Amino acid sequence: MTAVSQLVETTYHEESGRILAFLIRFSGSFDLAEEALQDAFTAALAVWPTRGAPQNPGAWVTAVARRKLVDRVRRQSTQMEKQDAVAYETQRGANDDISADEMTSICPDERLRLIFTCCHPALNREAQVALTLRTLGGLTTPEIARAFFLAEPSLAQRIVRAKQKIRDANIPYEIPARAALRERLEAVQAVIYLIFNEGYASRTGDRLVRADLCAEAIRLGRMLCSLQPEEPENSGLLALMLLHDARRHARIDAAGELVPLEEQDRKLWDHAQIAEGAALLEQALAQHAAGPYQLQGAIAALHDRAESAAETDWREIAALYGVLERLTPSPVVALNRAVAIAMAEGPERGLALIDAPEIASALADYYLLHAARADLLRRQGRNTEAALAYRRALALASNPVEQTFLRRRLAGVEAAPTG
Repeated sequence: MTAVSQLVETTYHEESGRILAFLIRFSGSFDLAEEALQDAFTAALAVWPTRGAPQNPGAWVTAVARRKLVDRVRRQSTQMEKQDAVAYETQRGANDDISADEMTSICPDERLRLIFTCCHPALNREAQVALTLRTLGGLTTPEIARAFFLAEPSLAQRIVRAKQKIRDANIPYEIPARAALRERLEAVQAVIYLIFNEGYASRTGDRLVRADLCAEAIRLGRMLCSLQPEEPENSGLLALMLLHDARRHARIDAAGELVPLEEQDRKLWDHAQIAEGAALLEQALAQHAAGPYQLQGAIAALHDRAESAAETDWREIAALYGVLERLTPSPVVALNRAVAIAMAEGPERGLALIDAPEIASALADYYLLHAARADLLRRQGRNTEAALAYRRALALASNPVEQTFLRRRLAGVEAAPTG
């Protein structure tokens, strides 16, 4: 790859979300804005090698994309009546050059409008994720399809339908009013965390960790923090992702196999990232408005602060899960609390909680429930029961890396004396 090609690619990944948000606000059309953006980057590949790269590549692409957008609207202005308004708006600013200062001052607000538009409650969560990654994440449709292991045509249709719904329902391109802000902000945070989780523990494919998705979610989290720094749950979400992602390099060994938390080499953790996440979390908690992301971040921080697995403060972790369960009750949170109690008070106590109907019945098809039971039974030396639980977890797990780990554990209890 040449230096110019690398610069174009870097500019695309770093600036396309910002520029696209500006173009969508300018034209009111996702499709026209995307086409103009692609045209501008195509022009960059043609022009920069001969004339030299501009001093501010993002501003250059923005200016060219806007001109391309105006040209497209002029050509199509007679096709649809409603595009007259678009033509008016775009022609109104056609001769204005955009400066780097203008771009810096305008685009952050445009990105905020766009991410709230992508996460409108009228769209389902899958559409929110796909549209957010497509517009703000700088990812192409094939890249998103690969990330979520969907057929490219299916993913493309999902995005098309989301855009149509925004257009047909006349969903406003705006930050919602204060009364609706909390509901929409929660959706934005949930989408970002869903993207991170898909990267941190990929459900399918041949890898456990998708570093590109983790990085993208963290980037969006940073953007959300910069746009609403006063919101403690934004900081809590970013801290949570940083604190988990800091352990990424220790989660997989040289053979590509999963290494459980208590067996990880903690020297491989990114301690600078842990420090950043811990500082963000401390700032957020100081506002005394702890929400789910701050609580989960506090749990992650307790793991990260432990010098060894044996020094983990499981009692405090169990207590935090108790607070989280009261705030956002769910069988998964209850399962995690039960595991923490098992680690603090002994496997028998945790197993009794896990086998309660409100957890066992609700999560009967959740492989981590059976993996957790198997691990606690193994620690008790109840190897026959542990083997049964490992087999059930293995049948439900979809990621091959996790399947390999479960087979290794299963082989271990099968080879051990029965109990």
